[in-house]
Amino acid sequence: MEKIVKLASENGIMIFSKSTCCLCYAVQILFNELGVHPFVHEIDHDPDGKEIEKALLRMGSGGPVPAVFIGGKLVGSTNEVMSLHLSGSLIPLLRPYLHAMS
Repeated sequence: MEKIVKLASENGIMIFSKSTCCLCYAVQILFNELGVHPFVHEIDHDPDGKEIEKALLRMGSGGPVPAVFIGGKLVGSTNEVMSLHLSGSLIPLLRPYLHAMS
């Protein structure tokens, strides 16, 4: 969906989220603790939310939300983000966007 691509390409770290999703919140907290400040788009507050959710699933996100994009590329959902973090591969992806750990 055009809106997803536009938002993801305009924001270094983009999380499509739902305000009631605890996994979305956990990913946001992880990024904040790592020193990055993602742009969060709450799809449950977007009139196009249902379409965005369907499009994210079609793009191959592990679940509809959270859908994490870094540098305009879909990284995945909670499992993919946590796997990257545990393997030490997340920080190098985030390095261009780090504020606290520059």
